[in-house]
Amino acid sequence: MANLSPRAERAVALAVEAGRSLGLHAGRPCVLHDAFSVLVHLAPDPVVVRVPALAVGSPAQLVEKQRRELAVAGWLADIGAPVVGPSPLVPREPIEADGTSLTFWEFVTETDPLRDLPQDSPEALADRFAEQAGWSAELHAALADYPGDLPVLTPLVPAIGPALAELRRDPQTLTPAGLDRADREYAALETLVADFAARYPQARLQPLHGDSPAYNLLRTADGHRFSDFEDVTRGPVEWDLTFTGPHGIEAYERTSGIRIDRDLLDLMEGARLLQALSALTIVPQVPELGPMLTPMIDQWRARNPLGY
Repeated sequence: MANLSPRAERAVALAVEAGRSLGLHAGRPCVLHDAFSVLVHLAPDPVVVRVPALAVGSPAQLVEKQRRELAVAGWLADIGAPVVGPSPLVPREPIEADGTSLTFWEFVTETDPLRDLPQDSPEALADRFAEQAGWSAELHAALADYPGDLPVLTPLVPAIGPALAELRRDPQTLTPAGLDRADREYAALETLVADFAARYPQARLQPLHGDSPAYNLLRTADGHRFSDFEDVTRGPVEWDLTFTGPHGIEAYERTSGIRIDRDLLDLMEGARLLQALSALTIVPQVPELGPMLTPMIDQWRARNPLGY
C-alpha cells in the first residue's frame, strides 16, 4: 500500500489491530476510500472498517452517532432492504481504538461505478442519478417503518453550529458579512428544527438516510446497495433529495406516488449549501476538499439568504 496519506496509514493500523482483536485475519488490508473517513478492507475477510479521519465533536458524540447508524442500517439489512449492512462477523457496535471508534461493515464488490460513466456527458450522469433517485423512494418506504427514535435533522442542528463558531476564529474565504449571514441562517434553522411541524404542517417527518442516498449507492452484481448511513436522521424526504435534479425528482415521484414540495426542497437545498460552507473547517486537514466545496459556496453566496 504505497503513497498512503498519514491519516490512511493510521487508519490501516487501527483497523488491523481492532480487526485482529475481534478474531479477523486482516492479512491484506486495502484502503478503499480516504476522505472524511478512511475505509479499510480487511482482506481476505469480507469486512470493511470505517475509521473516522476527522475530529468532529467529542468521542461520546461520535459513538452515539455510530450507534444510530449501526442500528438503522442493521435493521434495514435484517428486513432484506438493499443496503450495505454491518458485518455479521463482529459485534454490531462501535469498537474503541486510540481515542476514536470504528465500525465494521460488509464488503461488497462494486460494478458499473460512477467513475466509469463518460464524465463529459451530463446526460449520462443525469440519467444515472434519476434512476437512483427512484430507488431512493423504495429506501424511504422501508425506513418509514423503522421502530427506533431518531432526532430531527441532526446534520443541520446541532452539527453546523460548532463549525460556524470555528470559522469565526479562522474565516478562510469568508468575509465578516458572510459570517454574519451564516450565523443568521443557522439561527433560522434552529428555529425550524425546534418546531418543524409548525412551519411545515403538511410535511411528513420520517427516518431518512440523511446524506443524499442517490449519491451514496453501490451497484453490485446482485443489485444496488445503499451505503453510508452516518447522518441517519428524521426529517422530510426533501432533505434526502437535495440537488437530485428535476429528472431525479420526477423519478422519485413516479416511484413513490408522493408529491415533492418544491418550496420545502428549495429550503432544504439552501440548508445543504450552508452545511457545505460549514465544511470549510475541514479544508486545513483535507486540502483536496477545498475545490470541491467552492461551487457550492458560490451557490450559497448567489442565492437569497435562508429565513422564516
